[in-house]
Amino acid sequence: MGTALVYHEDMTEARLLWEDPQCEIECPERLTSALERLQQHGLEQRCLRLAAREASELELGLVHSPEYVALLRRTQALGMDELQALSGQYDAVYFHPRTFHCARLAAGAGLQLVDAVLTGAVHNGLALVRPPGHHSQRAAANGFCVFNNVAIAARYAQQKHGLHRILVVDWDIHHGQGIQYVFEDDPSVLYFSWHRYEHGRFWPHLRESAADAVGQGRGQGFTVNLPWNQVGMGNADYLAAFLHVLLPVAFEFDPELVLVAAGFDSAIGDPEGHMQAMPECFAHLTQLLQVLAGGRVCAMLEGGYHLESLSQSVCMTVQALLGDPAPPLSGPMVPHPSALESIQSVRAAQAPHWSSLQQQDLAPALSPSISSPEGRSSTLLPAGPELKMAAAQAAVALSSLLDLRRLRPTPPVRTAVALTSLGTGLVLPPGVLRQEGSAPQEEMQTWARLHEGLAKDEALTALRKVLYLLDGILDGQVSSGIAATPAPAAGAILDVAVRHGLSQGAQRLLCVAVGQLDRPLDLADDGRSLWLNIRGKEAAALSMSHVSVPLSETTGGFLNCILALILPLAYGFQSDLVLLALGPAHGLREPQAALLAALLRVPAGGRVLALVDDESTPQLAGVLARVLHGEAPTSLGPFSMASPEDIQALMYLRRQLEPQWKMLQVAAPA
Repeated sequence: MGTALVYHEDMTEARLLWEDPQCEIECPERLTSALERLQQHGLEQRCLRLAAREASELELGLVHSPEYVALLRRTQALGMDELQALSGQYDAVYFHPRTFHCARLAAGAGLQLVDAVLTGAVHNGLALVRPPGHHSQRAAANGFCVFNNVAIAARYAQQKHGLHRILVVDWDIHHGQGIQYVFEDDPSVLYFSWHRYEHGRFWPHLRESAADAVGQGRGQGFTVNLPWNQVGMGNADYLAAFLHVLLPVAFEFDPELVLVAAGFDSAIGDPEGHMQAMPECFAHLTQLLQVLAGGRVCAMLEGGYHLESLSQSVCMTVQALLGDPAPPLSGPMVPHPSALESIQSVRAAQAPHWSSLQQQDLAPALSPSISSPEGRSSTLLPAGPELKMAAAQAAVALSSLLDLRRLRPTPPVRTAVALTSLGTGLVLPPGVLRQEGSAPQEEMQTWARLHEGLAKDEALTALRKVLYLLDGILDGQVSSGIAATPAPAAGAILDVAVRHGLSQGAQRLLCVAVGQLDRPLDLADDGRSLWLNIRGKEAAALSMSHVSVPLSETTGGFLNCILALILPLAYGFQSDLVLLALGPAHGLREPQAALLAALLRVPAGGRVLALVDDESTPQLAGVLARVLHGEAPTSLGPFSMASPEDIQALMYLRRQLEPQWKMLQVAAPA
């Protein structure tokens, strides 16, 4: 199994036949440039290519009225003047004699992708399609969209494959009101959209795009709108939205399938979005979604009108779907105050519907508003020289990303293991390397003199393998690894690994120690290491770089710990190496360990070394190997709400750490 890429060259046939400055950006080159870039990077060749088929009129009828489908069918025989007149009846739409064919292919591509994923032919995939679909309604084209590709795919998955819970994530910069209208009273589909809103001043200017539009009837709480009220949102804002809004709700919902309305007008340089998120951010978003639904993720192209930004963002998304590590994010990871206001508002609006959000925030909730509140500065859109400067900055940023891809090639080995006794009889995924090498014996004697726990031959043998594997990661030969450590020497080996990593090139090292593993007292508190101890005796911020938190016994508490504490710290710290140590009495069940490893892999660009004490089961080592190699973790099981003690501990740590670690924030500063 792998990743599907669904495409058909006929989808480039429809184009604008008359002058229309509003519609000219939706052009065939959107597809051809993305496909060319996929080919240049060797990504298309790694995917299972599927030629899109036309959706049948019966399938289109899952969402659209027969009259509307018949109207679109008739456009095939219309002349240019008639097409232009019909287009004028809709908002931001143009028709072409081949529109009906192209739009049926776009919808059918999504259905093919759903079939391929749900039958197990592939793990996931991308449908590279046009025209887009998320604005299209039951009987109306809208905003370049003809048929609602994602909504049709969701209904199809329910009808043909019997699914009961589908998550739709719409990261296009425009609100996908067409998807919302289809499912707003349906609790079987959870719809999440972030969108440029500006208190209702940005298209499509709808009251129902606001944070307090949460669905209707039985569907209340299953529409989650996160409106951006300023332009310029970047990597930190998008990730904060995922960590503090989408993922907590999604884990509680527990979807069987994730559909992504993948609009890349939310990326840097786009003339519609005016946002600052880099293409590599979409690799991070994709991999965060892959921990849901057993990794069954189907992405379908929506918007994206800056051809270079669109093409690179598509490549980053496909790389993530293929399981490649996401490139590290650059720049400060500090959410904008306006983004925090939006996050605060949507959490308040959704809290009555989701127990994962029913906890005390640090500031009173803001009242959602469609108009700019008095005293708050209105957003000024770039214009004239400012617009040219923004475009120039985007061009420089995108060019630097291409340079970064050349400077940081993907390591030849994605995952290597050095498991000694744990590896006996262990079946590893294809491509995982069993490491046989060891670090030089002479180096070990120096470390042995510093640690009594390394006196035994067994401990020194394990340490040699750990350091050899760590050097492979630091040298760029290996992306991630797993090594076994004897339980009595686990703390000593972790200490040596931390110091060795810092001395051999790691600039910022994140250590997540689970179980009876204490931070060395003499480890320098110089900002280069961040130590998180899970299963500590109590919640404590011993310093800004040493945090201890108890291990929760509930799924909700465990997820809170990861999403609201560990990942925000990991993204804020911007580590280039993660040591995940499962020491004696770590207490993690296999699904918990797998989820933790899979999520830590994302912010670190895949550079994770997992140390597992040899009293753990071989099955645990196998689970870690699979998720570090890019497979999806298994479900944690039924959701149970975090205990009051867990929530209190989290709130205490957040208050202590927020002054330095801004990604922990869920509310705008007072």
